[in-house]
Amino acid sequence: MAQSKQQRDEAVRLAPDKAAEYLLEECRMVLPGLQALFGFQLIAVFNARFATLLSPGERIAHLVALALVAIAIALVMAPAALHRQTDPHVLSDRFLRISTRLVLASMPALAVALALEFYLVARVILQRPLMPALAAAAILAFFVAAWFVLPRFSRLRGQAR
Repeated sequence: MAQSKQQRDEAVRLAPDKAAEYLLEECRMVLPGLQALFGFQLIAVFNARFATLLSPGERIAHLVALALVAIAIALVMAPAALHRQTDPHVLSDRFLRISTRLVLASMPALAVALALEFYLVARVILQRPLMPALAAAAILAFFVAAWFVLPRFSRLRGQAR
């Protein structure tokens, strides 16, 4: 028997323990990618061509991107640290709210870092600044749309029903 669209769209409220489990699992899934990106950013600096291919301003942009990825890593790891150090035997709505905010706070830092790094790679490949800057801006706009606009639109649409 086919389900109606309304039945498929119905939300199920999770118990705090299940919501925390999902939240921490999401953090565990994202963290290795962030750490790999951070490692590649560090390695790039020790490449002999790094200083010759990038201007001083672009090297600073790489440093900013490196700092933003480090901030994103810290924010994604923060829910686990918060849970372990506050009360590891209790899951509260407060913990879920704070942890959700921490993970969401990591996303703008990561989006800007990825756009900056894309710009730098594209600039080295294309050897011109304009097209890489436009492409990086488009990538940043895509992250904003996918990570912030789409979820809010979806949430507002769900509330309207």
